[in-house]
Amino acid sequence: MSTLPQLILASTSPYRKALLERLRLPFECIAPETDETPQPGEAPEATALRLAIAKATAVAVRFPQAVVIGSDQVAHFAGQRLDKPGSHAVAAKQLRLLSGQSAWFDTGVCVISGPNQRTLTRVVRCEVTFRALSPQRIERYLALETPFDCAGSAKSEALGIALIERILTDDPTSLVGLPLIALSEMLVQSGLDPLA
Repeated sequence: MSTLPQLILASTSPYRKALLERLRLPFECIAPETDETPQPGEAPEATALRLAIAKATAVAVRFPQAVVIGSDQVAHFAGQRLDKPGSHAVAAKQLRLLSGQSAWFDTGVCVISGPNQRTLTRVVRCEVTFRALSPQRIERYLALETPFDCAGSAKSEALGIALIERILTDDPTSLVGLPLIALSEMLVQSGLDPLA
């Protein structure tokens, strides 16, 4: 009898874990341990998809009977990547840059299933328009919430929503890091229906 988990999320992100829990399928989280360095000249969408595939593949080779989910997000504005700020100073700089502007968040998702390693992929784009943000509002936000592990420095699932004027996307969960509308369809195609 195999002890392999039926569903694996190739991630240690608490945000992705919380999103996947919404589907009420039992799953396990396993770190993919992949190199996330962008390649020179690579478009954000291509980076997100390549890394989602790399993460899923890294775990699927270790658990070939499982259904494995990999996901990655690349945020960008005016031709430059918006990485996780990591500090108060960088987060404040990002929010000043994004004040009154729109940024894009490309989220790639990959599902690899079973012994035949059937691979399904999707990229979901989200456009986020920020309100005009005064220095005082930025500092107040950063004092109340520390979004230093969040590309774009605004957690839409928490207080960061107050910084945002508009979100345009086919899948609102993609902004948090795992597009559940697309993923639900991919899981059904992989034999895991959340409503079965």
